Amino acid sequence: MNVGDTVEEFSVVDQHGDKVSLYGLLTSGPVVLFFYPKAKTPG
Repeated sequence: MNVGDTVEEFSVVDQHGDKVSLYGLLTSGPVVLFFYPKAKTPG
């Protein structure tokens, strides 16, 4: 994935158990996606 690439619509469950969609987040402004290794794993 590169800056400016288009991504497909997706939904996830947040820390409160609520469903959050990419489209819903974009209604508030730009979105930054950040990926990181699974917590508490080496590397």
